[in-house]
Amino acid sequence: MSVSNPEFSESSLLRPVEISREDHLPKKGASLALMMAAIGVVFGDIGTSPLYALKECFSPEHGIPFSADAVYGVISMVFWAFAIVVSLKYVLFVMRANNNGEGGILALMALALRTAPAGSKRAFLIIMSGVFGACMFYGDAIITPAISVLSAVEGMEVISPDFTRYVLPTTILILILLFFIQKTGTAVVGNLFGPVMLVWFAVIGLMGLNQVVQNPAIFAAVNPLYAVRFMQENALQGFIVLGAVFLVLTGAEALYADMGHFGAKPIRMGWFFVVMPCLILNYFGQGAMFLNNPEAIQNPFFLMVPEAFVFPLVILATVATVIASQAVISGAFSMTSQAILLGFVPRMKVQHTSDKEIGQIYMPLINWTLLVLVVAVVLAFKKSENLAAAYGIAVTTTMIVTTFLAAIVMRVVWRWNTILVSLVIGAFLVVDFAFLLANLLKIMEGGWFPLLLGAACFLLLMTWYQGRQLLRQHATDNGIELKGFIDSLMKHPPHRVEGTAIFLTAHVDYLPVSFLHNLKHNHVLHERVFFLKVSIWDVPYVKDDERITLRDLGNGIYVVRAVYGFNETPDMLKILELIEHNSDLKFDLMNTSFFLSRDTIVSTEIPGMAMWRERLFCWMYQNAGRQSDFFKIPTNRLVELGAKVEI
Repeated sequence: MSVSNPEFSESSLLRPVEISREDHLPKKGASLALMMAAIGVVFGDIGTSPLYALKECFSPEHGIPFSADAVYGVISMVFWAFAIVVSLKYVLFVMRANNNGEGGILALMALALRTAPAGSKRAFLIIMSGVFGACMFYGDAIITPAISVLSAVEGMEVISPDFTRYVLPTTILILILLFFIQKTGTAVVGNLFGPVMLVWFAVIGLMGLNQVVQNPAIFAAVNPLYAVRFMQENALQGFIVLGAVFLVLTGAEALYADMGHFGAKPIRMGWFFVVMPCLILNYFGQGAMFLNNPEAIQNPFFLMVPEAFVFPLVILATVATVIASQAVISGAFSMTSQAILLGFVPRMKVQHTSDKEIGQIYMPLINWTLLVLVVAVVLAFKKSENLAAAYGIAVTTTMIVTTFLAAIVMRVVWRWNTILVSLVIGAFLVVDFAFLLANLLKIMEGGWFPLLLGAACFLLLMTWYQGRQLLRQHATDNGIELKGFIDSLMKHPPHRVEGTAIFLTAHVDYLPVSFLHNLKHNHVLHERVFFLKVSIWDVPYVKDDERITLRDLGNGIYVVRAVYGFNETPDMLKILELIEHNSDLKFDLMNTSFFLSRDTIVSTEIPGMAMWRERLFCWMYQNAGRQSDFFKIPTNRLVELGAKVEI
């Protein structure tokens, strides 16, 4: 902690000066335990794609005449999609663009923002890109549980057509139970994720191996010329199939997003040594089965095993899809928490479900909203092949944004040669845009849903962000400079009373409204006064010895800044403990009062946002979670003073 820092101001300490690269990552080690844990959490989505991906690729609606060449072409596209998009782009390149070890679209956005001056057009473009990519992730978080669980339960139809009427009710029941257990936390269940998913990958790998042994000629599909020839011969229909091929890549973004939990090396080991070989074996096995039995296209995954093994496979597939769904739901919680701290989402209730793991959280509003939307999607689309049309657009959009932000990091942060960056990023964008255009052809068949959802989320997040910027500007334009006012006040001080007053402020250079109201109405000044600003840095975590900066203004008046990373949760009592630990100041909680401004925001004709967006922001502001709850301020020590703010 730094004390009496003469340079302490709002413009100082806005963000850390050091930008971390992979060689600065914490040494997590590449133990088998971490790899096992990563297999259980990271690869659930991409690992369950064999349930529906090839089934959609060979859908009769695409109009592709079934032939051996078509099988070789599609399997070749699957193989090279894994090689280029997952292995080369994400595992080898994008995972190097970490933010102090953290990955994900918002962490990458925060890293790229360090390369642009605050308030510049480039910074705003980076923010808009990152926020839009994050918004599209919510579409993925809704469709993944729906399509994964539904495709697993549809295996019951292979056992008997009579089970068809039970598919939807069973799927909805499983999803409801999944969302209801979220509030209990996933620590206990999480310990089982790794072993279960390891069994899953072993099973699907053996299923594929059994088929390719019977027809090893399928391995000729490794030759990319089969994919090229397929696209040349089938033109538009081949392009539509390319959109279905993309389904094998859903979940690739999770490799990057979950990097902070396990480290890059365990994820890379899990992908190259376990997940990718098993997935390729299964997809090649399905292709080999098609060559021998074209009728298997109806439900290729479950028809790979003898009838006696179908029911146990349905059970295992259901468990695997629940795990995949659990991972994406937890990802939605984590990303929303990051967005709150970065200033893109209003405060809302966050419950920590584990005393040991800081990343295990539960957000009731997000949980129940996801449940309603997921169930609605299942009821609306009814079948996994219908949902496949909606799947893909959200993920491809996020992938393109990731590529764009990674290009900024490569050029500005890593200082790579411009030509090299252009070649690498250009190659990735060609593939990304090819998949995006192929998926855009499915807009009328359901692809409109994730686009509509993403657009709605983008509107809300950008409205909140820009509204807060207007509030900050209002506070700066109309605020009273703190140090000058205090110096003037101390020349003729008001009556001092016992105790400590802590005033939360949005700006360390200006007086909070709550202080002025208290002085105006009560005509007293506490024995000790602290002006406290909680800042969020664009790094995931901040060390405790760097968290607190304190400035002594004299006469028992202090200015304090507490800094947190976007993966942390501010805690008022912890802040007081750190101040005590690093100074001679002591706090008696029963003799300490916390003062907050409870603003009422009013939209006006003052230039800012459009009037309807200002009204939307006012509604969001009034319904946001309470500051006192978010900062964990004891309610019996809280004083709230109202103020009216026009934007």
